[in-house]
Amino acid sequence: MSSLQEILCSEANRANVVQDATRLVDQEVDQKSGLTGLAVKTAYKVVCKLKPGLVAEVVDNLLERFVTQVEPFFAEWVTSGKRETFEGFLTARKNRVANALLSVTDERARAVQNTTLKKSYETLRPHGEKHVEAAVPGLAKMLARYV
Repeated sequence: MSSLQEILCSEANRANVVQDATRLVDQEVDQKSGLTGLAVKTAYKVVCKLKPGLVAEVVDNLLERFVTQVEPFFAEWVTSGKRETFEGFLTARKNRVANALLSVTDERARAVQNTTLKKSYETLRPHGEKHVEAAVPGLAKMLARYV
């Protein structure tokens, strides 16, 4: 069986994965509500205005790193005999998946030189785990289409 990296980052799937992931980010941001949601939406709009297409670019540039973080979950799912859907498997482990994904963005944020982008990330990061965890079911559903 192919690895998740081979499946998602293949020439045949990569562009669709990036497009699907970008759409997922847009949808997740759009669904936010309350004061925190307002902060997330505002920061997202600022980032998108500063550099249109940045989200897709970041997803594309970091895809291998994100997939590397999800790969152990995929391997565990395969080893367990795929007794449940990959979507269900990831969703049941959404806290672990969220923290694995955030390790990539945390590393990236430390290296960013643009102070506006860095400040936006640092402002939102304390709420990041909650937001990424909430996005895991959507991510799991998206990934399940490829495996």
